Parts: sequence; C-alpha cells; structure tokens
Amino acid sequence: MTAVLVTGATGFVGRNLCAQLQSGGRDVRAATRMPDGSLPCAAVPIGEIGADTDWSAALAGREAVIHLAAHVHVMRGQAGRTAKEFDRVNVAGSEHLARQAAQAGVRRFLFLSSVKVNGETTSGRALVESEPAAPADAYGRSKAKAEHRLQAIAAQTGMELVIVRPPLIYGPGVKANFLKLLRTVDTGLPLPFASIDNRRSLVYVGNLVHALDACLSHPAAANRTFFVSDDDDVSTPQLVREIAAALGKRPLLLPFPPALLRRVGALVGRAEQIDRLTGSLQVDITAIKTALGWKPPFSRRQGLEQTVASYRQQFS
Repeated sequence: MTAVLVTGATGFVGRNLCAQLQSGGRDVRAATRMPDGSLPCAAVPIGEIGADTDWSAALAGREAVIHLAAHVHVMRGQAGRTAKEFDRVNVAGSEHLARQAAQAGVRRFLFLSSVKVNGETTSGRALVESEPAAPADAYGRSKAKAEHRLQAIAAQTGMELVIVRPPLIYGPGVKANFLKLLRTVDTGLPLPFASIDNRRSLVYVGNLVHALDACLSHPAAANRTFFVSDDDDVSTPQLVREIAAALGKRPLLLPFPPALLRRVGALVGRAEQIDRLTGSLQVDITAIKTALGWKPPFSRRQGLEQTVASYRQQFS
C-alpha cells in the first residue's frame, strides 16, 4: 500500500511519520486543519475534525489511512468541556473518518490509540493486548470508545483495521511531561527519586513510526491490536541518569520514600505527575515482534541522544 493519508501530520509523531513513509517510497498525503506549506508532502486542509468533517478530497485515491490526529490536552478548570472535545474529535471524528474511508475504497486503516486504554499502572507484569479496557481518564475512555467503533466499522465493511497503543512517546521536538523532565534534569538540582523502584515502557518516536510503517502493509497486521515500545523498560532514577548523561551532567538523586513523595504531590496539586514518576506501566510487545518480525531499530540511548540534541538546539 503506497498511497497513504496521514492525519495529524503537523504534530510531533506526524512529521516523523511522513518522513519515514516518504523515505520508503510511499505516496504520502497529509490532512491538516489549515493550509500548511511546511510539510515535505502534499497537504489537504480539512478544517476541524468531528462528525461533520468532509474527508472526500483527502481520501481520494488513497489505499490506506494512518489516523494520528487527536484531542489530547485537558485544560485546567475546563474538564467538562474537554471531555466533550475528546468525544467530538477522538470518538465521533475517528468514526466519521473511518466510514468515509471505507466508502472511498481504503483497504487498511491504522489508528494510533494509547496504552491509556488499559489504564495508568501495572504491578508485577506487563500488559498484553488482550487485557480488558480499563481507562482511568477522559482521554483513555475516548480512545477505548474509538477503538470499539472502528472495530465495528471494520467488521461491517471489510476494511482492515490496525490499532497501535504506544506508551509515553519521546524524541526530538517532544513536549509536555517529557520536556518538563528534560528541563528539570538540565537544571542540575537535586531530585528525590533515588528510592523509586519502578519500571516504565517508553517508545522513541523513531521506533514508533518504524512500527507504524511495518503495520501499513504487512498481511499479518490486518485486524490486530499491538503494543509498541523500545522493548527495554526503565526505572525513573535510571531514566534520569541516562538523560543527564546525554546532557553531559551528573545527576544528584536523593533517597526519599515514594509514599511520602506521593503525599507531597497530592498536597501541591501534582498527584498525577508524581504517580507517573513513582509507578510502573509496562507493555509486552511480543505480539508485534512475533506477527510482523518487527524489532525497534533504535536503542533508548540513541533515542535520548537525539532527543537531547534537539532540546539543546531549541532551547540553548
């Protein structure tokens, strides 16, 4: 499948994915909210994503769709409004795109979902794709709903569906929590993380887009759900050490009881951030390795070095 439509192409993952696909000789078209001349591929503006979006021009002549576009942010003090946005964009918008894609003759639809469909934590073992959905927030619930509706459309129309659930994604241009961690480590200030004994799965954006490319045309990917990661889980203190090494710094990690750290986080309104730093969230990627013969082409060290180099270029 060489003629591909990528939604969310101007985002962090989207730009990397378009470059990956084009390097492999794919005919890439981007769907963008507004006209955008910064992309290295043809772009079709489609406006806001929802239940009424007209995808016909973007879908014309496409064999496959990779749907990355999503509403991801919770605005402080606007939880109710944001929940509606999750449903409008992530659920109704995805369902509407999939129905139009099937009508346009698209053969395969890739949906970038999230590990959040399965919850926020693990204990003792990694998640596998057959785990029941257990989303803990509005974003995770919207992705779980979208998966369910896309599966129904695939069953009704015969369009092949591939669902990919990544954990935390990092790489050049990363924002949000990973960027905050980079900045914190870069300050060189003492961090109370030495006593944390957790394991978290991460995925470098270069590994993620390589996996999406593999899912695009491999026959065994049809109608499957896959976790994807760097296949090398890491603790928070080890991650801080590796980021510091890439920054050329020596981290100062202090012992501090994780339970007390979580209490402090709750008191200062940072409970979710502290839970992520102290808790575990692991995924098992045996399924994609076995079915597609895929393995991450980049190590975490390579990914962090590229991430830090981009951070330095952007903020120095």
